[in-house]
Amino acid sequence: MQREKIVELVNEVFLEDFEMEQQDLVPEVNLFTELGLDSLDVVDLVVALQKKFNVSIRDDARVRDVRTLNDLYDFIEAIGNEMDGQ
Repeated sequence: MQREKIVELVNEVFLEDFEMEQQDLVPEVNLFTELGLDSLDVVDLVVALQKKFNVSIRDDARVRDVRTLNDLYDFIEAIGNEMDGQ
């Protein structure tokens, strides 16, 4: 999947499920300190992303390293590349 499509779909999750504003969804934004996600939000985010991308994220240790929106894009892209290689 192309990076632009990943950005679009991830941002859709934030817009629809978390009622964020489009202008707040810049790659450098910190999901926790700037967007205010907490541990319960992260669970909801993982579920929404799993549905949106049809992937399993919950058991992937790399998700713990995600801090910014750009980190999240990179993470989803890496999962997609791994799936394409299978």
